[in-house]
Amino acid sequence: MTVEPEAEKKKKNGKGGGLRESLFLLVCGVVVALLLQVFVFQSFYIPSESMENTLLVGDRVVVNKLHGDSERGDLVVFKGWNSEDTIKRVIAVGGDTVKCCDAKKRITVNGVPLEEGSYLHPDDFPSGESFEKVVPKGRLWVMGDHRTASADSRAHEERLGEGTVAESDVIGRAVAIYWPFSRATVLSRPESFLKVR
Repeated sequence: MTVEPEAEKKKKNGKGGGLRESLFLLVCGVVVALLLQVFVFQSFYIPSESMENTLLVGDRVVVNKLHGDSERGDLVVFKGWNSEDTIKRVIAVGGDTVKCCDAKKRITVNGVPLEEGSYLHPDDFPSGESFEKVVPKGRLWVMGDHRTASADSRAHEERLGEGTVAESDVIGRAVAIYWPFSRATVLSRPESFLKVR
């Protein structure tokens, strides 16, 4: 059995082989990118001030759609109360008691006060209104980081779920700001939430 040198084989196949291979790789790349966007990662644009200064108007964030259960402190994108994609911070999860406010005007979760200075808008305060809720199982109590500019769980208490969001409505967890490039950063869970049990 004779073996043909690779160079001779390429000459016989003609110049179209390289072009076909390039097109095939390009199509494969596009398909992989589309599958990642549909099933794993998705990009979202921030349209309002409700999450300042963590997220600014015009920021673009990457959301992990395979995030698992939402945890306290996560920034999540979900189908909001008006069926629009909405981003807020998870303050309490199912089974938690969330309350505003303690003697030092801090929100508490299961009696543990949250130190929110690392993410709360600098000209803002934890909440202008008092509330106390036991979050139903499978639901989340969410709030914006710019509390006076955020229509969050507090503003929807008259609705089904008393302002909470169903876990099943969560699209994913925001993991990074990627645009503008000058603000690119990884979005992590604030340490204050680690103390809550």
